[in-house]
Amino acid sequence: MRTFPLLFSLLFIFFIQHHLQAVAELCSTFSCNQHRRDPILFPFWVPDNQTSRCGYPGFGLSCNSAGQTLLPFKPDHLIVQGISYPDQLIWVSDPNHCIPKRVLEFSYSELMPFGYGPYDSAYTFLNCSGPKVDPDQLPGGVSVISCMSGGNYTVVVAFDDVSEAKMRRKCEVVKKVNAAFWWRGMEYGVFPMDMSDVFVQLSWDVPSCVNCMLRGGSCGLVGDSGLEVGCYLPASSGLPKSAKYGLMLGAGIPGFLCIIGLTFYISSRVSARNQNRHYSNTESSPSIFPQPIIITLGLDAPTIESYPKTILGESKRLPKPSDNTCPICLSEYEPKETLRSIPDCNHYFHAECIDEWLRMNATCPLCRNSPQASSALAGS
Repeated sequence: MRTFPLLFSLLFIFFIQHHLQAVAELCSTFSCNQHRRDPILFPFWVPDNQTSRCGYPGFGLSCNSAGQTLLPFKPDHLIVQGISYPDQLIWVSDPNHCIPKRVLEFSYSELMPFGYGPYDSAYTFLNCSGPKVDPDQLPGGVSVISCMSGGNYTVVVAFDDVSEAKMRRKCEVVKKVNAAFWWRGMEYGVFPMDMSDVFVQLSWDVPSCVNCMLRGGSCGLVGDSGLEVGCYLPASSGLPKSAKYGLMLGAGIPGFLCIIGLTFYISSRVSARNQNRHYSNTESSPSIFPQPIIITLGLDAPTIESYPKTILGESKRLPKPSDNTCPICLSEYEPKETLRSIPDCNHYFHAECIDEWLRMNATCPLCRNSPQASSALAGS
């Protein structure tokens, strides 16, 4: 009969351990691609792998066989290229490589709970009848959309009113939309030759976790129901309130009184070593919400400085006869200006322009070749 209370105590301890483990796994870190360290965090969640209390309504994601993260949109899902949780921004692309067409089909209701921004702008889509338009012959601020073009017409997009006015002379306006297209180099005024496969930037306002993340915390739903969002700071208990409530309800007051009596009973008959071993197994401090990963882009300063420089005026001629304009700032080269070239492709730029570019991007602005770099990471 002495073994019965001891067995009951061990079963009770096992129940506590199992309950804590279940709570920890309830909202454990999840990623669609196990080879990339990009965990899906609140308010996003994956319904096939997590419970509804791990995310916010309207922020459900899914995974495909290629390890890509998908955002549900009709008729086809969009591919998630990156998420900035502190900025509450998400970048998506089209699996069919025609994101401008998808933007034309979006309605306000389909975008909810997302919106464009914060860098949305007006874009004018135009249809140019006749032979295929050469992208090199288009004025500045106009790009081709090859995925929407045909054999006897070309669809283009104008980025401003001036460019739109130039194209209206020979093209018909299809639609003018506000959207937040995104591509590398747009902050430097560099326009893509083809807009077919750029990204779209979406944002969300609710739920807002910016202040929580600035305090070093992580957002999550409070309790077992409702949409109240709480901030869980690292200094607080490792378990959220919902886990604590579940633990108290699972054990109950009778279980608490029973374990006290059994503890005194066992302490008089079991060695201190076994007692410590049993209770140490019950200690658990799971980390429900890991800290976000900081990813940096671009090349380091020593690598950039290793690329050759040329001072115009020493040889009295440009590196190439056609290279008389900086592709980044679109300004013509002047005597005594310092140029820098990328060794792999031998493209030239103003030294100040390309230095700033390479600190943010590890590719050539013209040919997109990726030179050898010690700190370049693919962030999108």
